[in-house]
Amino acid sequence: MQLTTSIRRALLAGTAAAVLCAGAGSAVAAPAGAPARPTAGPVGAAPAPADRLRPLAALSADRLATADLVAAAKWGTGSPIDDPAREREVLDAVAAQARQVGADPAATVRIFRDQIEANKLVQRGLYRRWAADPAQAPTSRPDLARVRAEINRINGELVRAVAASPQARTAPGCVPRLTGSALRVGRERHLDLLHAAGLARSLRSVCGG
Repeated sequence: MQLTTSIRRALLAGTAAAVLCAGAGSAVAAPAGAPARPTAGPVGAAPAPADRLRPLAALSADRLATADLVAAAKWGTGSPIDDPAREREVLDAVAAQARQVGADPAATVRIFRDQIEANKLVQRGLYRRWAADPAQAPTSRPDLARVRAEINRINGELVRAVAASPQARTAPGCVPRLTGSALRVGRERHLDLLHAAGLARSLRSVCGG
């Protein structure tokens, strides 16, 4: 089950509103690899559903931050944003990792398809921004191989977060809890509207079977 269009719009609108209220300008996601901080609970208590969803939102924001580096690496080279071979490689890898850690491979692949589309959404937005105002365009080119190594690292953490959250992701209250987690992550990372849209897109298939 995917988030309905109205819920996706609510998630984006809420995240965008949180960004505006926080006074974010053109900031982007926090550096990839920032550890998620689950809400503390009573010693020995089972994690609340929201605690299981929080890492999914935080890691999605970490992964989304790499879109800026990928875009900068490709900008001006003629390399297309869409890379079907790389996308298939990622999806095959996360499906295999899901089997190893006991996650549902089909659900994991659905979630990662959205991660990939979110990343491309941000890259396209940055390309438009840089084309309209060349002064904002990157002046250095990141090493794409190193960026992809970081993406692979985050992918592994995200697969484990998917494996740890089947009950939270299929619970009736998943959508509002996920929305709340996304709003908090958006505020903490000071996401601009483009990256808020990307975060909303990346979480589209998290809730559901």
